[in-house]
Amino acid sequence: MSREFAVLVMVAIAAVILLAMFFGWRARIRRDAGLAAPLGVPEHAETTSRHEILYVASTRHDEPLERVAVRPLTYRARGELVLTDRGVALSLDGAPTVFLASAQLTAADLATVTIDRVVEPNGLIRLVWRVADGILIDSFLRLASGTPKQILPELQHLCAASENGVNS
Repeated sequence: MSREFAVLVMVAIAAVILLAMFFGWRARIRRDAGLAAPLGVPEHAETTSRHEILYVASTRHDEPLERVAVRPLTYRARGELVLTDRGVALSLDGAPTVFLASAQLTAADLATVTIDRVVEPNGLIRLVWRVADGILIDSFLRLASGTPKQILPELQHLCAASENGVNS
């Protein structure tokens, strides 16, 4: 086999892999087309704290390696996590602000692994929330500074508020 033929085979294999990735992602977007995160912060929500974050991914609940293409949380982005008295706002670069009301939040805890990301133990925040049709989604966030344990109690308080019927 000549060198040119070997290079041609390698390029063809790379092209097939890239095409498979492209069509796989398009199929995932079509599969999840009905899923959308709620947009816009309520007018009277009072901000309690702000944190610079890296939004990592959203996955099916308790399946950290099964990405979900829920709009507008489809792609990884930098942004800001805003905690309010009524829920959590995710203001990500290049996307409209997502607001997860306390009534939608079911849990907040720490994680180490999700799709495309492994960090130090408990280096990610996992928000568990319900999409409009009741499907549970896990969204993973990484704080730009500080530790997740610093804001976890406030996030858990918002989740507990929804269980008690407060702030809904």
